[in-house]
Amino acid sequence: MRNPNGFGSVIKLSGNRRRPYMARITVGWKDNGQPIYKALDYFAKREDALICLANYNDSPYMVDYRNITFEELFAKLKEIKYPSLGGNTKEGLNAAYKYCSSLYKQRYRSIKAYQMQRCIDQCPKSYATKASIRTLFWHMDRLAFELEIITKRFSEVLTVPSATPKRKTIFTDAEVRALWEKQGDPNVDAVLFMLYTGMRISEMLSVRCGDVDLAAGVLRGGIKTEAGKNRVIPIHPKLMPIVESHMGGDLLFQLPGFRERFKELCPGHTSHECRHTFRSKLDSAGANKSAIDMIMGHKSSSIGERVYTHKTIEELKAAINLLVY
Repeated sequence: MRNPNGFGSVIKLSGNRRRPYMARITVGWKDNGQPIYKALDYFAKREDALICLANYNDSPYMVDYRNITFEELFAKLKEIKYPSLGGNTKEGLNAAYKYCSSLYKQRYRSIKAYQMQRCIDQCPKSYATKASIRTLFWHMDRLAFELEIITKRFSEVLTVPSATPKRKTIFTDAEVRALWEKQGDPNVDAVLFMLYTGMRISEMLSVRCGDVDLAAGVLRGGIKTEAGKNRVIPIHPKLMPIVESHMGGDLLFQLPGFRERFKELCPGHTSHECRHTFRSKLDSAGANKSAIDMIMGHKSSSIGERVYTHKTIEELKAAINLLVY
């Protein structure tokens, strides 16, 4: 039976092919009147090719995606889904995509779970990057399912090896004393500031001179969490001369390249270990745990809706004065 005009056609290709029947449609005409064809798919049986044509004529938008490749679907993901995603999520997906190059040219509906898992397992990066690859497959599968490209979402069975906990190494008293011997170097002063305030490196670099109250012996700072923003931190008596010496400008510490300089000054340590050392020392000294939480910006169930009254500040000072290296 002849197909209706505009329905498309099925032809059998020459040679010894596994799927010789091509379902095709006409998408235009050449100057000499010859048709321009577009292949929808290839099949082992003529009947399957005819079903493909029927599906195409019923819903051409969906059938057009049957042969979409991994890289083409990723482009669609960026076009359709990225506007509703956060900046960090998009950065993570873009980074994860680079580790899926073995799948770029493959038709998405032919990709199996083991191929996705292999991209995760062979990634040489950290747990976070591997988790981002799994997240990418989740987003890709969800879009492919919406477009009726796939009926099974293999991303649901993917696994990421558990992250190995990183062991924190606190600063020894001897290491801190060695830093005090170099006091006056702005970078060294900044390391000591973190060791005596428990502030993160980003928080330390954001402290403004206007946030420091030398008369009251406190400063306000913190940028990461709701409990940590704009928190009150007492200035340790030993730290006061350093803070006074850096007053005068806008920021208390203006240190381009400090992160690299930190590695030179404190080999074997990360900047976050200053914060870990601060807490460990106060814990060992018996400081009030709620006071430690308030100083460090940690949420504490025992604090509740507590505000920074004069009494509270005195409690924080009493805690931080227990800090001895």
